Amino acid sequence: MNIKSHCILLLLIFSFFNNQYLFADNIITPAPPTIAATSYLLMDFNSGKILVENNIHQKLPPASLTKIMTIYVVANELDKGTISFSDDVSVSKKAYNTHGSRMFIEINSKVKLEDLLLGVIVQSGNDASVALAEHISGSEEVFVNLMNQHALDLGMKNTQFANSTGMPAKDAEHMTTAYDLAILSKALIRNYPEIYEMHKIKEFTYGIKSPIKQYNRNKLLWKDRSVDGVKTGHTDEAGYCLVASAIRDDMRLISVVMGADGENSREKASQTNLNYGFRFYETHNLYKSGDIITDVKVWKADTDILELTVKDDFYITVPRGQYKKLESLVELDNKIIAPIKESDRQGILKILLSNETVASAPLLAKKSISKGNIFNRLKDEIHLMLFD
Repeated sequence: MNIKSHCILLLLIFSFFNNQYLFADNIITPAPPTIAATSYLLMDFNSGKILVENNIHQKLPPASLTKIMTIYVVANELDKGTISFSDDVSVSKKAYNTHGSRMFIEINSKVKLEDLLLGVIVQSGNDASVALAEHISGSEEVFVNLMNQHALDLGMKNTQFANSTGMPAKDAEHMTTAYDLAILSKALIRNYPEIYEMHKIKEFTYGIKSPIKQYNRNKLLWKDRSVDGVKTGHTDEAGYCLVASAIRDDMRLISVVMGADGENSREKASQTNLNYGFRFYETHNLYKSGDIITDVKVWKADTDILELTVKDDFYITVPRGQYKKLESLVELDNKIIAPIKESDRQGILKILLSNETVASAPLLAKKSISKGNIFNRLKDEIHLMLFD
């Protein structure tokens, strides 16, 4: 082989490896999967970024996904101390006669509240849901008012509950959206982790005369070790629904599927969602709550510097391989002039990727700063007049 041939071969080899490097550095994120369901969503738990979406604000009947809110209300009451796991709950005729999926509690019996809660979480018991509602609020109707108030507080703008079970409501609107269910599931996981832990229990046995073992309807608990909740639902009106959450390498995702055509379809759709998110995205905690992001000049104060921070932990979700390319940008609202109150907004922190804003958070005063003495105020006033 002559020298010219050697050179051509070396150029070809260099070109091949250079192209491979460029391909690896510029990871291509494929389009989100298309799923056979009326509405679906995939959200990162920490950043809130939506990675997959379709009709996420469309109002739909939620079937037993309703019980996520029932559980949330029970968890809230437990947290406040108005009820306890050891409470003996009386089973009314209404609870006993509730149709649909059942825990098989007996009329006029006393059931421990913890057992009823497990009956809702694991067995999706409509009878248990009504019994809990009546125990907490005296009637299911009043309990529904609590459900709707919590929905309002959580920002579930397109949700209206009519019962605690998810059974079709004839005379009232009983609707929610995939987006609202993601917000609710996120709140349950974050605010009541001990209650959420119960969602990965695969089976529960209950019965006074003859114990009945029932299995968790979320079959992903058996198929994917990273899945630890949340809830299934099905009625003829709603179709097959599933809210699933999984955590891998400290990254938690929430998938919502509504209106699938079967149990296998909702499980496949949920698994597809989760696998896509974990494969092609990564989430990082950029700043902790209270971290000092920057310090800025403050005028007419006894001090020259004001430290700016973020209120909450600041997470960001980006395509895999892009984390090191992130840039931060601080934009102040105005010149900062004392007095300043702690947590007053002073600007915004933007995170950029390829010159596009991919996340942002308000910048807040780390501490209060009082007005300076008359000399400092006068000096800064002159400076601002001359150099503004």
